[in-house]
Amino acid sequence: MARVSTLPKQLQPMLATLTDGPFDDKGWIFEDKYDGFRMVAKIASGKVALYSRNGKIISHSYIEVARALEGVKGDAVIDGELVALDDEGVSHFQLLQNALRRQARLRYFAFDLMFQDGDDLRGLPLTERKKRLKAILPKHKLIAFSRDRKTFGTKFFEEAERKGLEGIMAKRADSKYQSGARTDNWLKIKTSKRQEVVIAGFTAPRKTRPFFGALTLALRDGDNWRYIGHVGTGFSHDTLKELHGKLIKLKTAKSPFGKKVKDEAVTTWVKPQLVAEVKFTEWTSSGEMRHPVYLGLRDDKQATDVVGERERPHG
Repeated sequence: MARVSTLPKQLQPMLATLTDGPFDDKGWIFEDKYDGFRMVAKIASGKVALYSRNGKIISHSYIEVARALEGVKGDAVIDGELVALDDEGVSHFQLLQNALRRQARLRYFAFDLMFQDGDDLRGLPLTERKKRLKAILPKHKLIAFSRDRKTFGTKFFEEAERKGLEGIMAKRADSKYQSGARTDNWLKIKTSKRQEVVIAGFTAPRKTRPFFGALTLALRDGDNWRYIGHVGTGFSHDTLKELHGKLIKLKTAKSPFGKKVKDEAVTTWVKPQLVAEVKFTEWTSSGEMRHPVYLGLRDDKQATDVVGERERPHG
């Protein structure tokens, strides 16, 4: 498998818009929102290349998944999500963080088909693309077709909450595939608030905790960085050690913020390059996260692309 550094524009994944709640609509279909990371699979003459959302080729990291996709019928470019499942069959981003170091139940959920045997399918309705996708997927324990439900998104969302899923996806049934675009034709509806963040620094360890106390978090705001709070929970001892090792290499003398922030006196600043994901309860009136919990690092997005994601009402 050849290693390619960037994903061609026409193969870049279509992105969804965050919306404020579930709805029922006969013109829409609804799918599980998987708690993993986006992966585009390109199959040509039986050879497979796997790409992350930001265009890195990751076939060498997930060789078993690539081999499973060699069973796809014909040439294809497939959009999907790589996840790690718990004992209940629920995907968790934290489990995927450890997948390269220890055993994990990996699964690639395929949900769209961009190209098939040289034909560009992106102008076809979503339901037709999914029908073609289902027909070419191999029967393999590592590969799954992302099933959908028509019309009744509210009930589907309630089921997702009971199962402990991250949320659901709502997609306009007749929508075209818009490579690299964020569109209102695909909506994500989350059961809890989550946000990608950039690590701007870390505070000194306190009491019995080693390595660091909390991470200083930022979002991109135009050409500047905006402070959004600290996260001090969600870390195992191994995570603290591994993350501290990465942060030390990014140490810098200067704060990235234009104003003073909390705990500056005990903060070690780092170059704002590492992207993490956190869950939290709500945004405060001052624009900070309330009760954030660290979930893990993400290497599928550039730090300068990480901006605040606010819910938009549907309809």
